[in-house]
Amino acid sequence: MLEISNHVSIPDNEIEISAIRAQGAGGQNVNKVSSAIHLRFDINASSLPEFYKLRLLSLRDKRITKDGIIIIKAQKYRTQEKNREDAFERLLEIIKQVTVVQKVRRPTKPTRGSQKRRMDSKTKRSKTKALRGKVLD
Repeated sequence: MLEISNHVSIPDNEIEISAIRAQGAGGQNVNKVSSAIHLRFDINASSLPEFYKLRLLSLRDKRITKDGIIIIKAQKYRTQEKNREDAFERLLEIIKQVTVVQKVRRPTKPTRGSQKRRMDSKTKRSKTKALRGKVLD
């Protein structure tokens, strides 16, 4: 069972896990041991609340397919157990990312003092640069 919050959790039967052979360096061991984890989670068929489902499906993430399936491949570690934990953590991170509601940005105007300071610094800089010009005899 994957705990998302106090009230929301995902049962193990909704998460499909399979062990596959990892890519990359590892010598002969990489060809013999299936240490990488391939995790699949179907958003539409899950028991998540509608709010979570809608927000997850609207995410623009390459790990979410058009059919609404989250696919995570974990192969960072050499052991299957650590890769399994890593895959679960990454799934949890994706789901928790959707729960955070962004604050509405209210545009503000710069203060009169900050505008004056900006213009004064620009004027000072332009005078400094103007003095670097050719000297006329």
